[in-house]
Formats: sequence, structure tokens, C-alpha cells
Amino acid sequence: MAAAEAAEAALGLRQEQQEEEEENHDRGHERGGEPAAFNGMVVSEKVKSNNLDVKIPESELEAEEKGVEEERPRESDSNILDISSDYPRDKHISIQRHLADLEKLADLREDEKKPCPLCPEEKFKACYSHKLHRHLQNLHWKVSVEFEGYRMCICHLPCRPVKPDLVGDQTLAKMGAHYHCIICSATIVRRTDMIGHINRHVNKGETESRFITVRAPKSSYEVVKESATDVQVLPNHSTPQKTDSYFNPKMKLNRQLIFCALAVLAGERKPIECLDAFGATGIMGLQWAKHLRSSVKVTINDCNENSVTMIKENCHLNKMKVKLNIKEEENDETVGDGEENSDTIEVTKMDANVIMHLRSFDFIHLDPFGTSVNYLDSAFRNVRNLGIVSLTSTDISSLYAKAQHVALRHYGCNIVRTEYYKELAARTVIAAVTRAAARCNKGIEVLLAVALEHFVLVVVRVLRGPTPADDSAKKVRYLIHCQWCEERVFQKEGNMVEENPYQQLPCDCHGSMPGKTAVLLGPLWSGALFNTGFLRRMLLEAVQYGLDEAQPLLKTLVCEAECTTLKHFSTHSPGDENKQEECGVYIKTPNTSAESYLVHGKRKSEEVLRGTAKRQRAEHSAEHPPFYYNIHRHSIKGMNMPKLNKFLNYLSEAGYRVSRTHFDPMGVRTNAPLVQFKTVLMKYSTPTYVGAQAEGPVHLPGEIQVGEEVTAALEVKVEEAELAEDDKSGVAAAVF
Repeated sequence: MAAAEAAEAALGLRQEQQEEEEENHDRGHERGGEPAAFNGMVVSEKVKSNNLDVKIPESELEAEEKGVEEERPRESDSNILDISSDYPRDKHISIQRHLADLEKLADLREDEKKPCPLCPEEKFKACYSHKLHRHLQNLHWKVSVEFEGYRMCICHLPCRPVKPDLVGDQTLAKMGAHYHCIICSATIVRRTDMIGHINRHVNKGETESRFITVRAPKSSYEVVKESATDVQVLPNHSTPQKTDSYFNPKMKLNRQLIFCALAVLAGERKPIECLDAFGATGIMGLQWAKHLRSSVKVTINDCNENSVTMIKENCHLNKMKVKLNIKEEENDETVGDGEENSDTIEVTKMDANVIMHLRSFDFIHLDPFGTSVNYLDSAFRNVRNLGIVSLTSTDISSLYAKAQHVALRHYGCNIVRTEYYKELAARTVIAAVTRAAARCNKGIEVLLAVALEHFVLVVVRVLRGPTPADDSAKKVRYLIHCQWCEERVFQKEGNMVEENPYQQLPCDCHGSMPGKTAVLLGPLWSGALFNTGFLRRMLLEAVQYGLDEAQPLLKTLVCEAECTTLKHFSTHSPGDENKQEECGVYIKTPNTSAESYLVHGKRKSEEVLRGTAKRQRAEHSAEHPPFYYNIHRHSIKGMNMPKLNKFLNYLSEAGYRVSRTHFDPMGVRTNAPLVQFKTVLMKYSTPTYVGAQAEGPVHLPGEIQVGEEVTAALEVKVEEAELAEDDKSGVAAAVF
């Protein structure tokens, strides 16, 4: 019985197969007048339909199946290649040049019904040519996305993946319309998203291959020249999030300042190993190698493959040789490992944290897109003693207190928008640098801190050892800031909690104003922001290499570091020329020339270390005052302020140190308290209603001291207001 049931089941299965084959055979006749779409399929169906009567060897069947598999792509490719022969064969059928090409794909005939090639039969049934033409034109062609002469038509075929829990009509509804990207294998649903998707490919230079990211042809590159260095960039080089080779012409001043700092370090010891951790186009590393030659060994790193390729091309463009990396392929046109050349640049493709963990450098520059805090620990782990770490932070929205929660997240610092917000940003970055260096038992000496419109640049020298680390960590303090008068003061050292922290502020706003008047900002760097000797040597390097844009800024920085006006500026230091200006640079020897003061490499003896510490303590005693005041912020209403340079002279004559600041063009850096600052400003301001009165002091009766003038004027105004109120009350009483 079981054998009979099995035979009946097998016979029923064969009959079902024959019925399905006959139905497919009839469908083929209805569509194209042929039994199947391909000749190979016809042969195989005949074989299958007659396999009950005719016995064919298995070898012939295998050969026939191979022939079918070989003939399928040939005939299907011929249908597409006739339409778009200059594009790769793997492009989807919805991508065509002309509407006629799409109609050819449908094989329109007036006397026959044809299905739409881009719609399933359940959605659009077969119809005659005139109706199918309107369907292709209105539903597919008009809503297409154009790119380089090709149209990506909307497709309704089941190309997109569907969730496994959907069945039947739900599956068809979820598939919906979509577009096929001509460049990659993505399928996009909305037309606007498809346009944005194509634009992102164009911005990245991916315009050729469908599945492999291919860089733009060389004809689309632009060659930019800066400081005698040529670099190739993409047309969208100024959009950092949409290109691999970001190049910002506005950062030229930043690059010049970093070059001057490296040139000063190269004069101390030769050769030095320097790293540009985020190369992009390689412009900065190329400038280092091209101008400093054998004094530096340049390594340019980037984690993006396209950027690394472009860096190598830019090296060859500037006639620089590329040192072969051990992990790279041997077929690159590069210099071998054993060759050493002054015009050789090493190009690596690693994560910035990895390369700084693996190797030691004398000079490291960090310039990521945004904050640099993620790379500080790696930078200070292997940097050599007396080396330099420079970092450029472009997350100015958080540093300039526009996004305070981001500053708290990245830097662990609470800041608010103040009149001195740029210096606040610089001290915030230095505090993060100090903490990262202290974790590696290293201290820092701030050589330069610049905060401009687009970036915050910090350059520090690394001092190895727990003692410098402790000294640097002690300079990270909190700042008490008065929100009424903008007075500020760093919190005193110590762990004891004060009963009234408002007493540390010089102002009396807390007593005269209701509620809380001050906020606690920080932790911030409370030490000096500049090193005068280092800045002067940077200025000499800028003059030597003809860096015109950096020279005015460096002069302002030198004056700001010494807290003097520009008219007292000189290229020589005000003190002894043989004095060591910063650690590890010059040694004071009375009977030798300046060239013999240079110490190459590390410290020669412990005596040099002790002498350096003493000189540092002497220099710190004459540090420039922290922060600055904006003259417009503290101007008196109804009074004309004096000119800024004249006001600086007035403050200097009053016995205060004073200078301008690069942080704010109308800022004044001075050690005068805010009360005295306002007093001098009011003394030399003129009333607005006085027409032709010459600029000068407001003469008050009697010999009044400068500190008492504002009080006397306020008392006079209060008495006049009281008298006016008494008169008004008397008049009102007389009326009633």
C-alpha cells in the first residue's frame, strides 16, 4: 500500500510540473509570440517536457545548462548595451539616457500588449503601445533624477528588501516606488533624498564606479598655491563634512603661525621629527619640508585613503619624494626604506591616536574637524621632552559659549558669554591640555595662545617630570565672574570653603544688587598665555621666510605678552640680550656669543634644569595681567570716549601696565581694577552735547584725586535728583 501511494504521489507531482510548464509556455506565446524569452530556455523546456519518453545523457544536459547560462547574460546585456553602451553593464534598467531608450526596453508594438519593464504585473497590467508610452512618460520619466546626461527613473519592481513578517498585499504596499543610484548600489525612496544622495557623491568626487568609491578625474582638480607650495584640491575643498581633502584658505594665518613655531624649534636642535596628524591635502607638512629642508623629518598622516592618495600626488607635484611605509604595497613609486633624502616625506594611513601611541615625535600638530580633546592623551604620551604640541580647535560654537552644554561635555568646563569670551576659550583649551599632560606626568609651558574668528590655536612646550606636572596642574583654577559689572578674579588657592566668596571680587555689586550677582566659571588656565622670547624668535622667522600675514599679529602678541604699547615695540628684548627667554633655548653666559647659547637636544646637566626653573620663576613674576576690558562695554552714556591709543597713554600715565590685545580690537589688557579703568575713561571723556570741545579731561572743581572723581560726580547727580523731586512734590501740593 505504501509503495502504491508513493507511486501515485510521484505521478501527481509530474503532472503538476507538466501543467506549470504548459502555462509558462502559453504565457511566453502571449507576450512575445515565442515560447520563452531566451532560446536556451526553449531547449531546456523541451528536454524537460519529453524526459519521460526520451533518455538524454547527463553530460549533454550539463553542457546544455552551461550553454543556457552563457547565453543569458549575452542576450540580456545586448538589450542594455544597445541603449547605454558607454556605461558599465551592472547599471539598473531604470537608468537610461532618453525616453526612447526606455521604450526600446519595453519593445513597443502597436498590435501587441506589452507590460511595463519597471512595474510588476500586479501593479500595471500589460497594455498597448500608446497607453504604455503615456505610462512610461508620466509615471517614470517625468519624476526621474538627472545626472551627467542619464536619467534615474522611478522603479516599482521588488528591488528593495521587505520585512519577513509581511505577506501578500502588505508586501506589495511596502515595496513602493524607489530610485537606483547610478554611482552606488543604494535604493532611495524619495526624490529629494535621491538628489541629496547624488550631491554627496559629487562632493566626495565619486562619479565613476557603481560599487567602488572612485576619486574624481584629475581634470576636475584645482591647484592652489600657498607659500610657494602647490596642492591639488577638489572643487568643494571648503566644505569639511562633504570632502576628503578639506582646504580652508582662511586658515593661512594659522598655518603660518605653526610654521614659525616649528622653525624656532628646528633652530634649537636638528633634525626634529614632526607630525601633521590630520594631513587632508598635506599643505602644512609640505610647507615644513619645502622650507626647513634637512632640519625636519616630516610625517603626514591621515586615516582616509583618498586623502592619503592626494597627499602623495601633492608630494610629487612639489617634487618631494614619498618614503615607503612598511605596511604599504611595494609597487608604489616611492623611496625605499633605506634611502634618506632631505626632500623626503613619510605618508602614513593610520588613526591619529594609533600613530602617536606607536611613535615618538618632537613636534605634533593636531587639527581635527572640531575639538582636539580626543587626541590629547595620545599626543602627550610619547612626545619627547622639550618638544612642542600645537593644536587647532575649530569648535568655536562651544568654546565661544554659544553651546555651553557642549563645552561642558568636551572640556568639563562651565563658561558663559562674557566680554572676554575669546580669552576664556583659549584658557579653556589650555586647561584641558594641562590635565591631559598631567595624566602622563608631564607639565606644560604655554608659548602661544591665539583665538580668532575661525579657530583657537594653542602651542605648548612639554616639560617631562612629576614636578612640572604638579606646577602646571596648580594653575588650573576657577574664575569668579560678576554678571553686573563684568569684574572677574581667579579663586584663591586652597581647599577650604569660604563663607562669602563674593569678598574676593573687587566690586561691591553683591551688596548693592539683589540676589546672586556672580557665577563660577572653569576650571580654567590661570597662568600666562604667551612667552615673550619665543614670540620674538617666531617674529624673526616670519621676517626671514616672508610671512607677511603673520608679522602684524606676532608684533601685537609680543606687545601683549610684555603688556606694552606698540610704540614701545622693538625687535630686541627689553632686558639683557643674553637672558634665556624660555626653557631649553638659551643659556646665560657672559663672555660668549649668542650662537653658543644654543643647546641642542635635551638638557646637558642638572644645573641647566635648576637655572631654567629659577628663570621661569623670575619670568612668571612679570606675567601679563589676565583678561582684558572692552572700552565700548564700559563707556559712559552721553559721553564721547577718547581714542583708543590716547586712552592707553592715559592709563599708562596713571601708573598701570597697559596694552592692546589680539582677542578684541577694542580690548585693553591692563592690571588696573575695573573701578580705576572706568574712572580714567570718564575723566578723559567729553559730553556729547559739547560741539567743538577739544578732547581732554573733564575739569572738576577743587583738587580731587583720580579715584574720587566718579564718587563726587555721582553725589552731585544724586543731590540734583533729590532737589528736583522736592520741587515737583511742592508744586503738586500747591495745586491740590
